[in-house]
Amino acid sequence: MKTVLKKIGVFCAGVAVSAMLVLPAVAGELVMGLIPAENNEEMIKQFEPMRAYLESKTGQKVKVFTATDYAGVIEAMRKKRVDIAWFGPLSYYLAEQEAGAEAFAAGIRKGSDSHTYKSIFVVPGNSTIRTIQDLKGKNVAFVDPASTSGGLMPTFMVKKATGMMPQDFFGKFTYAGSHDAAELAVKNKTVDAAADNDITYGKMLKKGLITKETNRVLLESDPLPGSPLVYRKDLPEDLKAKIREAILDAHKDIQVTGYGELSHYVAVTPADYQVIRDMVRELGLKKENILK
Repeated sequence: MKTVLKKIGVFCAGVAVSAMLVLPAVAGELVMGLIPAENNEEMIKQFEPMRAYLESKTGQKVKVFTATDYAGVIEAMRKKRVDIAWFGPLSYYLAEQEAGAEAFAAGIRKGSDSHTYKSIFVVPGNSTIRTIQDLKGKNVAFVDPASTSGGLMPTFMVKKATGMMPQDFFGKFTYAGSHDAAELAVKNKTVDAAADNDITYGKMLKKGLITKETNRVLLESDPLPGSPLVYRKDLPEDLKAKIREAILDAHKDIQVTGYGELSHYVAVTPADYQVIRDMVRELGLKKENILK
């Protein structure tokens, strides 16, 4: 537990310098932060149509900010250098606590009527591992301490199945930094297993970066609330309304984009993420321990 808390505790300090490189937003300009769920270039590409659309609808220049880890975006929002951001559920919870973030929208995947997704454990295709218990003493990678599907949820699953925290149960426990890096670690057999989510797994299968033969899904979690778009609570109410309306109506004018293949965005509220707050509390991850 102490290792995880130390890792989480330093993630803000470790990227504070990168966040400081972003100039404070100026009048007529909005800055959108994107967590590095995948490599930053890919994330910027995915959100570019929505960035451009938001710019056209708000009449303000919209710039994109990325960081080397999730905490850099949280820190940038805390310093009011990011106005809007795309977070995972856990990083949203942290940004809510530290930066006054407020969830307002989440993407609906094509062919679905829900914004939920799942955390998964993945192992090499020829692995003999069949259960979480089989991972005892193995080399396992999660994504980031502030990732929901690649950090919080797999930690919860391991604790529930074994009564132990990951760093105590696994032989070697590391963070890959992004979901695609975790999948590639499994493909290259540099780890015995990794945590990911069903969105990145599906995308990498489609692109041919992995196959079901190289990366086998060991198990999946219960549904998690979708990764939200958020804005700072202290933005002017009329600006928040303009941003919210633009995102929720975007599918009427363009093919919306974001994390995964999306059909449209729907409204969400902070209350939709209570399950994340409950999980943090059950694991004993206090705010003062996470962000000290």
